[in-house]
Amino acid sequence: MTPDEYTNQELMLDVGNGHQIYVQDWGKKDTKLAILFLHGGPGYGINDGHKRRFDPTKQRVIFFDQRGVGKSTPLGSIEHNTTQDTIEDIEKIADKLQIETFVVTGGSWGSTLALLYGIAHPERVYSMVLSGIYTATKGETEYLDSGGYRTHFPDIWEKLLAQTPRAHHKSPGQYHYNQILSDDQEAQRKSGYAYENTEGALLRLDDRYTEPPFKDFETHGVRIEAHYLSNNCFIPENYIFDNAHKLTMPIWIVQGRYDFVCPPQTAYALHKKLSDSELVWTQSGHGNDRNTFEVIRSLLLQITRD
Repeated sequence: MTPDEYTNQELMLDVGNGHQIYVQDWGKKDTKLAILFLHGGPGYGINDGHKRRFDPTKQRVIFFDQRGVGKSTPLGSIEHNTTQDTIEDIEKIADKLQIETFVVTGGSWGSTLALLYGIAHPERVYSMVLSGIYTATKGETEYLDSGGYRTHFPDIWEKLLAQTPRAHHKSPGQYHYNQILSDDQEAQRKSGYAYENTEGALLRLDDRYTEPPFKDFETHGVRIEAHYLSNNCFIPENYIFDNAHKLTMPIWIVQGRYDFVCPPQTAYALHKKLSDSELVWTQSGHGNDRNTFEVIRSLLLQITRD
């Protein structure tokens, strides 16, 4: 993420065990409520496009690259890189910037982190605006690993199978995780490229996804994603649902009806478990379609209005 005229400060925060976290404090400094933005992934950092959902003349937003991604160092490290580490990193950021409470927003993996942070530190969370809900259950991960999307994307599924040994066709995701996390660098790149392009194709409902050149492909992000998903994101099964009663703050869920990465049934089930939530359906997929983008932007402006 590039600093600009609205950047209040940038810092590299030492969070221990050799990790330095990049943080950018951006927007109107003297607002009553700061917004914490949690990027997706795991393994993919913040970028300038994320700023478009906020108004820097009215809102203060805290962005940060999670461990091992973006400007955080060491790049690509999976050592001391767990969900619990990231939750405590958020606490350290809040303490460093002397912020008592946040409005927390994020989509996909960002929604997972937001919910987990809210469970661990409810006193820090004023409200949430979430999208593309993922609660890190085995069923959600298996849906992606085993091609639950193939009813609508048979060509994408067939292409992944063509890059997977026949013995692993029931769950190609698990095969590719193992390859990505292996010490064989050629296997890492081949499986990482296959997995990332499969996921990338599912983000676009207009079939405009273009695979990047293999020669330019880097494994940093996909290795972190494989590290998390192969370890059930380091949380017990159904942890978020089992602890949903702790999430008493207002939560808005903006969910695409045609999300083929994080199917809408999870968002609906979570909404039913929460004591103070509103579910807003959009006619969109998993990516930041304009419809979803505008709803999120409008909700955040309403919540943070002085």
